Amino acid sequence: MDHWLAALAQIDTALFRWINGGHNAFFDRLMPFVTELGHWEVPILVAWTALLLFGGSRGRTAALLVVPLLALSDQLSSNLLKDLLDRPRPCNTLAAVHLLVGCGSSFSLPSSHAANFSAVALHLSWFYPRAAPYLGGWALLVGTSRVYVGVHYPGDVLVGFLVGILAACVVRGLYRGALALRRRQVSASTAR
Repeated sequence: MDHWLAALAQIDTALFRWINGGHNAFFDRLMPFVTELGHWEVPILVAWTALLLFGGSRGRTAALLVVPLLALSDQLSSNLLKDLLDRPRPCNTLAAVHLLVGCGSSFSLPSSHAANFSAVALHLSWFYPRAAPYLGGWALLVGTSRVYVGVHYPGDVLVGFLVGILAACVVRGLYRGALALRRRQVSASTAR
């Protein structure tokens, strides 16, 4: 088992070196912008508010479910798995990392950016299927940016995506279960 883990770590490091080492002026400006959460706060808040106010019942439901979804994905990635898995960031352990943002003091695995963005992208894709390619591309761009700027291994991003997908599936399952329960209660009360 240790042999397989060591081999995966070598592949992860090689992929990190390939993505982090392939720099050009355009991506050196774009990726730090993409990876900075502060640049997304206003557009996300505007989109969330628009869904809530103008999205009808589908938009309101999608917007309101984002709150527990982000709470779940962020708690899983930032407060449970990072401390449990205890993997240092590449910018803290590897030499010659092309670091374009601050390294950060938290652990590396999983990427919370990848978890949260993929959770929201998948969740909104269920409500708005035609937007799925754009939402998926957005999550993929943010995840890739974390490797490009030097703060995560590709494996961290991949595990973050899996955490986000899991969180979205849990919230969707609970929502659908609550809807089914509500329908049964309404049917039982009208049958009396």
